[in-house]
Amino acid sequence: MTAFPSAVQAPPSAPEILDRCRESVRPALAEAVGRLHPWVAEMAAYSFGWCEVGGAPAAAPGGKGVRQALAVLGARAAGADGRAGVPAAVAVELVHAFSLLHDDIMDGDATRRRRPAVWKAYGTGPAVLAGDALFALAVETLAVAPGGAGAVRLLSAALADLVRGQADDLLFAARPFGGPERVTPEEYRVMAEHKTGALLGCAAALGAALGGAPEPVVAALDRAGRHLGIAFQLVDDVLGIWGDPAVTGKPVGGDLRERKKTFPVLAALGSPAARRLPALLDSPGRTTEAAALIEEAGGRTAALAEARTHTAAARALLAQLPSADGAADELLRLLDFLVGRDL
Repeated sequence: MTAFPSAVQAPPSAPEILDRCRESVRPALAEAVGRLHPWVAEMAAYSFGWCEVGGAPAAAPGGKGVRQALAVLGARAAGADGRAGVPAAVAVELVHAFSLLHDDIMDGDATRRRRPAVWKAYGTGPAVLAGDALFALAVETLAVAPGGAGAVRLLSAALADLVRGQADDLLFAARPFGGPERVTPEEYRVMAEHKTGALLGCAAALGAALGGAPEPVVAALDRAGRHLGIAFQLVDDVLGIWGDPAVTGKPVGGDLRERKKTFPVLAALGSPAARRLPALLDSPGRTTEAAALIEEAGGRTAALAEARTHTAAARALLAQLPSADGAADELLRLLDFLVGRDL
C-alpha cells in the first residue's frame, strides 16, 4: 500500500489572523460596551458598525482590528494563551474608537467608513460624551485585569503620546509650507510615532505584559509597533495622494486640497525642483499638477524609502522574539500586510 505524505496546512494569511483575533475579542468587547449607559452604548455600537442610529442591528464595515490582533499576538509571543491578551485588546480598541470619535470632530470629517461619523449621526456633544465614556471604560477594563496596575501605566504613557501627536498634527495645519516655520520631515516622524505608532506599540506591549512577558520583550514589542505606526502612516500619505479612490475610499488629491503636511509633500519641498510647489498647494484646483511635481521632486520615493526603513526596523525587532506558538511569524505577516510587501 502506497503511503502518501499528509498535506501541510498553509499558515494563516494576514486577513485570517485579523478575523480570528477579532472574533476572539468581540464577546469581551461587546460585554464591556454593554456596561455603558444605554444611549452611550448605542453610539459606541454604531461606531463599531454593530447597529444603526436608533439601535437596529447592522453589519456595517468596522475596522480591521489591527490593535486587537497585536494585543492577542503579544500575549502569545510571551508564551501565554492568546486569551490573556483579550483585556488589552478590548482596552486599546476602546481607546482607538475614542480617538476616532474625537478626531472626526476636530477634523470636521463627516463620514467614517462610508457612514456618517458619530458626531454627524448623533450630534457633536453626544459624540464627545461617547468618546469620553469609551476612554473611561478602557481604563476600567485594564484596571480590573490581572496585572492591571502596570498595564494602566503602559496605556497612560501611550495616551500621553497620542495626545502629543494629535496636538502636533493640528498645529502643523497652521504652519507654512516654506520658510523657517515650515514643518520638517523629522517633526513629522515624531508626530507619526506619537499619533499612530504609540497605540499600536501599546497594544502589542500590553498583550505581552498581561501574558507575563519579561520587560525586554514588552519593550521590543512597543518599539516594533511604533515603527509599524510610522510606516503605516507613510504609506497612508502616499495613498492619500496617488491611491485609487475605489480602494482608499478617499477622493483623488484630497490630502493636497486640504493642504495637509504629509511626508511626500515635506520631502519634496526640500528639493530645488519643487520651487513652484507652495503656490500649487495654495491652489485647490491644481492638485493634479501638485501631485506630479511632488513625484518629480522625489516626494513619493522618499516616503516609500522611509516606510521601508521603519518596516525593516520593526521586522528586526519581531525576529528577535521567542517563536512561541508561531506568534512572531504571524506578527511578521501582519506587518507585511499592513504596510505592503512591495514598498
